[in-house]
Amino acid sequence: MNGASREALAAARERLDALTDNTSVDAAALADELAAVTALLDREVSLRRVLTDPAQAAEAKAELIGRVLGGQVSAETADLVAGVVRSRWSQSRDLVDALEELANVADLTAAQRAGKLDNVEDELFRFGRIVSSSTELRAALTSRTAAGSAKGELLRSLLGGRAEATTERLVTRLVTHPRGRSLEAGLESLSKLAADRRDRTVAIVTSAVPLSDGQKQKLAGSLAKLYGRQMHLNLDVDPEVLGGIRVQVGDEVINGSIADRLEDASRRMAG
Repeated sequence: MNGASREALAAARERLDALTDNTSVDAAALADELAAVTALLDREVSLRRVLTDPAQAAEAKAELIGRVLGGQVSAETADLVAGVVRSRWSQSRDLVDALEELANVADLTAAQRAGKLDNVEDELFRFGRIVSSSTELRAALTSRTAAGSAKGELLRSLLGGRAEATTERLVTRLVTHPRGRSLEAGLESLSKLAADRRDRTVAIVTSAVPLSDGQKQKLAGSLAKLYGRQMHLNLDVDPEVLGGIRVQVGDEVINGSIADRLEDASRRMAG
């Protein structure tokens, strides 16, 4: 992408991050719905052209996609897609590419929340190596005559129970809806998205009451010292949290008086 489309995608990624920062949002379900919208706009060329027509008012395009998706997806997905179509796109295909990327990032976010992102990145790499070493498997997965359902069944036999659910979803979408890309290029793109996502270290913070701005800044600073890198805080409120606060970074969980624990850890590291 270039020009207007690059800027539109960057804005869409920011909106997605803001949405999935809310831990009550089901990122995997969001990914499924975004993938469904991607497939719809990939099929419906005339609709896609209207939604990317610079002569059409942004709000008119948002209202149109709202009517199309009404009752078919969650309010979060509908709002996100409406924001995407309000943006200016250099080419109509760029809109579909962007929605596909958002779906993949949402799935990777779900894996990150579950502490499975490293596994997914490794599995995508290993699956790519397996495909590149098996001419027969690659032919079966890229055949233009084989039905998508047959390819999906083959992938379930290969990955089901052996790989993370996120990995299976990502690879299945890529294989059944390649959209003109080679399998290798698609896997490389997914691996890059996973690596980019891994560099964004997220701490899921659940507190009994909302944290003040000062508390959030102090907590982020303490976590940065403890983990040796900047942290992004995903905040949620649950009155039943024991000890007042719970912090999860990957699969590591800290419960209880976080301020005391972090202060103690910082002192030990400094000493």
